[in-house]
Amino acid sequence: MQMREVNLQDPIPFDVALKVADAAVFTQAARHLRNIEVAVLRGAWQGQKYDDIAQDCGYAPEYIKHDVGPKLWQLLSSSLGEKVSKTNLMAVLTQNADRLEKNIEETDEWKKAELEKQQSKEAEINHGIQKSQIPQILALDLDPPIGLLPLDSTFYLERPPVESRCYEEVMRSGALIRIKAPSQMGKTSLMVRILAHAKQQAADVPVNIVALSLQRADKAIFTDLDRFLRWFCTVIARKLQVLDHVDEYWSDTFGSKGNCTAYFEDCILPEINGILVLALDQVDEVFLHPEIADDFFTLLRSWYEEAAYGESGNPLWQNLRLIVVHSTEVYIPLDVNKSPFNVGLAIELKEFSENQVIDLVQRYGLNLSSAELSELMQLVSGHPFLVQQALYRLARQELTLSELLQTAPTDAGIYCNHLHRHLRSFQDYPQLATAYDRVVKTSSPVDLDQLLAFQLHSMGLVKLQGNQVIPSCELYRRYFSSRVE
Repeated sequence: MQMREVNLQDPIPFDVALKVADAAVFTQAARHLRNIEVAVLRGAWQGQKYDDIAQDCGYAPEYIKHDVGPKLWQLLSSSLGEKVSKTNLMAVLTQNADRLEKNIEETDEWKKAELEKQQSKEAEINHGIQKSQIPQILALDLDPPIGLLPLDSTFYLERPPVESRCYEEVMRSGALIRIKAPSQMGKTSLMVRILAHAKQQAADVPVNIVALSLQRADKAIFTDLDRFLRWFCTVIARKLQVLDHVDEYWSDTFGSKGNCTAYFEDCILPEINGILVLALDQVDEVFLHPEIADDFFTLLRSWYEEAAYGESGNPLWQNLRLIVVHSTEVYIPLDVNKSPFNVGLAIELKEFSENQVIDLVQRYGLNLSSAELSELMQLVSGHPFLVQQALYRLARQELTLSELLQTAPTDAGIYCNHLHRHLRSFQDYPQLATAYDRVVKTSSPVDLDQLLAFQLHSMGLVKLQGNQVIPSCELYRRYFSSRVE
């Protein structure tokens, strides 16, 4: 077959180049390019630097530079039978376009068959939901959708590609996943699904799971680094059901961070004989205690680097995966080279879109018109907790949508407990109340002190727009405009 003449002034389109690369990999490695590999390939094709690619796809630059990129070029080199790099990528794929045309056609046929199978399966599932599940759901006494949604909950909405990216990342050596979103946006529900996925992958190597909410620690624990890290090690050992040697192992000679690191190296990682997925929820609690925050977060960053790059030469660190869950931006000063909040995979959960709310409406067996859906979205703006509460009450026929909309921003509405909880916070912290009073009584975005803005955002009460804020939804504006000052 005659080779296509290379003309870099008029290269093949990227979608053709992607087919060439994917077909070659499938032929050689019996798998398709992963999402992160496609993102790096596209960025390189467009002439982007690794830092820009990392920013676009939400990964740490170090991961793209030192892991995904080099492995991708090595994979393409072995698949195409010649050296491939970021600089000659365009030329190599253009040269191989004609030669691999037959492979592409065969791969496309395979993809088409797989897609048809998947669509058929989804149609069966959807049919089953429409014809059988919904009547059963309505016949049951539904559990209120408060807090963590169980793993088998019909009402957990996936937010593609969030789950698939997290599931892939958590099994990678040295993984660090950072989940950020305001209160009651589904962070913990996502976290437990990542942990469940990791547990299911246990085959040749055991996967040990530790989920630790820092909100459960006594306040006194956070006042001293040594006390905090001793508690940290003891709780993790207890959850893993390994013998606790903290008291006899701790030494004044090496300092708190050194003791904690050595304890993991000598007493935790060797004992579990497998992967350790350590998920830290409610990390915001540490933000409130600058006397320990800098040292603790520096420690997490050092563990991430040990796990990802193995600088100490101890291979046990490669078994550690970290998940960090927090509600707001990091408002404490941290050295960028020592912070765990600018590395790893960053996941920021957003409000439900209108299509996602429509999906949830159907799962509850409800039938809302476009106008009714619009009214609900205007009130709660897709806030997951507020949407779930509304649909739950409507499904139980406790009230009509008209009654819900009318009473929602009052003390007689379905959100009264939720709103009262925020009101008590304002009573305890008058500065927050004064700041929020400005927000709900102004029609345009408001400038606030950074710390106050981040605290209101962590509560889910405001949306950040650059350096300014607006109320998260109309419900909050209407309720709090006459209650805070």
